[in-house]
Amino acid sequence: MDLRHFAATVLLCAAAAAAPAQTQPPYEGQPGKDVVWVPTTRALVEKMLDLAEVTPKDFVVDLGSGDGRMVIAAAKRGARAHGVEWEADMVELARRSAQEAGVADKATFAQGDMFEADISKASVLALFLLPANLNRLVPKFLTLAPGTRIVTNTYRIDDWEEEKQLVLEGCTTWCSAHLYLVPARVAGSWKLPNGEVRFTQSYRTLSGTLLRADGREEKVEGKVSGASEVRFTAGLDVYTGRVQDKRMSGEVSGASGGYWSATRVK
Repeated sequence: MDLRHFAATVLLCAAAAAAPAQTQPPYEGQPGKDVVWVPTTRALVEKMLDLAEVTPKDFVVDLGSGDGRMVIAAAKRGARAHGVEWEADMVELARRSAQEAGVADKATFAQGDMFEADISKASVLALFLLPANLNRLVPKFLTLAPGTRIVTNTYRIDDWEEEKQLVLEGCTTWCSAHLYLVPARVAGSWKLPNGEVRFTQSYRTLSGTLLRADGREEKVEGKVSGASEVRFTAGLDVYTGRVQDKRMSGEVSGASGGYWSATRVK
């Protein structure tokens, strides 16, 4: 366990211990497989869903869903929502709570390992996890559809840029939320009319080389903005455009000019 993970765990335990016993939800402070369970406050739950702009069109997933409050709150907004929780007794509690809230048809729960869970259909991830957990999940985050929203309680995803954040007024612990967008996957090789560009990608940052048809090789640097807007430079040329699955297109300026398009090779 690294020092940051240890410190965060201590804070979670301290917050659970500091709350008056009569106000604690069942299982608060209970050690779990990957983290001590401390619930997101009801007020912050709503703010997190606001920040992610959850609508009835969304499928919201909570990994480490605890008593199910995030999932149930999302279902009350008309969204389909699913929670994954390791502790079987908490899963049963969440299911009872969803039934009592009248949203059992939209709020579902599964007992399981959050690192093994299928999150491929999520349009929103709403999470209260330690930095070590979030960072371990990053490879799975990057497989999600571009534009998928990830909203976190308090803890940030290392090396990711927030789209928005908020701080809950009149709050003392676990008071902030952070919104991220999953970027388009650009890493790989793309065929341009004048050559082939090969990208490596670290979250939004792009680097690589352009092998031109005449044999010249140029360094490439760029970035993905929002869900799918791309900008990169190669030599004196600046390419801007949009990624759509296996195709990119837009405008080029600099030594060249006009329209450009590229198709994914691999």
